Amino acid sequence: MILDFHFHVAHVYARLGYPNAQHILGQRYLQGAGVEKNEDMAMHWFRQAAGQGHPHSSFNLAVGTLRNMTMALEEGEVEKLLSVAAAHGLLEAQQLLENIFKSRNLP
Repeated sequence: MILDFHFHVAHVYARLGYPNAQHILGQRYLQGAGVEKNEDMAMHWFRQAAGQGHPHSSFNLAVGTLRNMTMALEEGEVEKLLSVAAAHGLLEAQQLLENIFKSRNLP
């Protein structure tokens, strides 16, 4: 019941454009916490928050794209998203970005 209430409050703020609330909704949909699991909705809300520079949503959207959980992004967009996340101290984003660049240098 409390999860349901928190979900609805987060949903109101997400629709008003608050990136932290958008990220929370993305996480809830991705994990199926308090709502039916829905990767499409998760990626939708991560995309909204990432568009406002939210580092964790940027990372999640990049990973979701790499795992084919969402429609493809423009060329170079995954790297941009990971760069935003890495610039905010997300070590996983920095490591993934380095791996992407290394893989491109292989024959």
